[in-house]
This record gives sequence, C-alpha cells and structure tokens, in this order.
Amino acid sequence: MNRIRIPESELEEQFVRSSGPGGQNVNKVATAVELRFDVRRSPSLPEAVRQRLERLAGQRLTKDGVLVIRAERHRTQERNRADARRRLDELVARAAVAPKRRIKTRPTGASKERRLETKTRRGAIKRGRRKRPDYD
Repeated sequence: MNRIRIPESELEEQFVRSSGPGGQNVNKVATAVELRFDVRRSPSLPEAVRQRLERLAGQRLTKDGVLVIRAERHRTQERNRADARRRLDELVARAAVAPKRRIKTRPTGASKERRLETKTRRGAIKRGRRKRPDYD
C-alpha cells in the first residue's frame, strides 16, 4: 500500500491559548495548536481518499473544505503539535482504506423457519394475555 504523504507546505498551524491543564501558564502561553489542512484543494490526495476524508472529518470540516484539528491535551506546544499531526495522519490513514463491498446473502430455509416459529410462539403468548369476557 502506498502511503499518502502530505507536504509541510499544505499544513497551516496556529498557536492559541489552551483551556486544558497548565496552571497559571495557561493564561500566558499559547500552547494549543490549531492545525488546518485544505482537503478540497490538496494535490496530495487521490479523489476517492478526499471524499472519504471529508465524510470522516464530520464537524471538523469547514464549509470551504478545510479540516481543522485542535490539540490542547498537553502542556507544551511541541507535544500538542505532535498530537495534532498524529491525529491528522490517523484520519488520512483511515480514509485511505477503501471499504469492502458488501456481498449479498440470502437467509437459509432453516433460518426462515426458525424466525416464523418464533413469531408464531410469540403470537400465542400475546393471545394468551387477551381479556376474555365472563360467561357466568
């Protein structure tokens, strides 16, 4: 399988203040990373992978087709940066795997028979619960 490589030039990083751990440091240092990757305009992605990636991205994809990954789990910029890139790699790797086509199957005669037998039994149980008028 040929691995998809995204060049550094296609990634845009912005460092913002984090809401995560860090004590007083949180108010002073921009440790959170916002990684942006333009999925729709990227020449690095094959069309099929691009479509699957857009579906997988969900809420993280803007209207313009830009994937935004925000990383703020760690206290340092470097670790958050590595975390954001790792998450982008995982997402692209998942999109690169084509889903297997479903093979149509038919239920066996025995399974149909079991299903009908279960339905008949269940119906009998429910019939037994019905209220009958008194014939006194």
